[in-house]
Amino acid sequence: MAIPIAMLDCDLLLYGRGHRTLDRFKLDDVTDEYLVSTYGFPRQFICYLVDLLGNNLTRPTQRSRAISPETQILAALGFYTSGSFQTRMGDAIGISQASMSRCVSNVTDALVERASQFIHFPMEKRARQQLKDEFYGLAGLPGVLGVLDCTHVAIKAPNAEDLSYVNCKGVHSLNCMMVCDARGLLLNVETQWPGSLQDNVLLQQSVLNTQFESEMHKDGWLLADSAFFLRTWLMTPLHGPETPAENRYNIAHSATHSVIEQTFQAIRSRFRCLDGTKGTLQYSPEKCSHIILACCVLYNIALEQGLDLCYSPTIGSAEQPEEAYEQMESLDSEAYCTRQELILTHFS
Repeated sequence: MAIPIAMLDCDLLLYGRGHRTLDRFKLDDVTDEYLVSTYGFPRQFICYLVDLLGNNLTRPTQRSRAISPETQILAALGFYTSGSFQTRMGDAIGISQASMSRCVSNVTDALVERASQFIHFPMEKRARQQLKDEFYGLAGLPGVLGVLDCTHVAIKAPNAEDLSYVNCKGVHSLNCMMVCDARGLLLNVETQWPGSLQDNVLLQQSVLNTQFESEMHKDGWLLADSAFFLRTWLMTPLHGPETPAENRYNIAHSATHSVIEQTFQAIRSRFRCLDGTKGTLQYSPEKCSHIILACCVLYNIALEQGLDLCYSPTIGSAEQPEEAYEQMESLDSEAYCTRQELILTHFS
């Protein structure tokens, strides 16, 4: 009786039953140096992910050789950190390119499910005060809960008619808004916005905006650059500072806000699938958004575990669109007064 082709195991067709797979190949058989060079992370980190995601990645199957959680995680890490489904990557762990793709999807979904566990503002009073103290230690700006900015990640064109993902450089992208603390740990990430959306408009439509406008985080403010409008909870730099105090404020603002740019560079350096050097992400906008978010979750986990996430200036330096914007900060008199009081109190 003929076997329906959909029922066939593509790995079995490609490699046969005798092919060596990582289900038979233990992490203990290789060095940390090999794991870091091939998959971007050491053994301890990979084992932590297996414990964290194992239940999500173990599913009932009729296949004779279900792919283990360990193998799925290695496949996904290989893609995230290299940016491509290379044949040698699949060969190294004994699975086909099609299975590599399924593994990336499975691990991405499992990480996205845990995004709120690893990416969030602290709510405890002591932890929030620590946030402000660490930012104050950078350049003397008080009351800072996080630094905010947007970055673009190139994606394939969804279709010829949809221009909403075309950014000001003519590239299809997702515009991703992120907030980090003084260490670079991500506190808020929104990755689903089309590339044509300007940063300030994106913020107006975001969950983050709703939270701060409703005074959920009323004990401090965020810092943003001049692509955003000044608000009572969002401090931006002054244009044409006229006094020594205003100059000192701008210098402190720039030094503090630079943390988010360093964070973007560290993420792109660690996760080459996002940096554009291997081409655009070849998925739907929704799936691309999930891959970006999954990488952000991994970034936070790695940072919390003390891994070195320093970036190389020659990697992950994909050119970002520079947006034209019109300053309207003077229309918000309360925000203007808040910033002036901050300048007079702390920089005079």
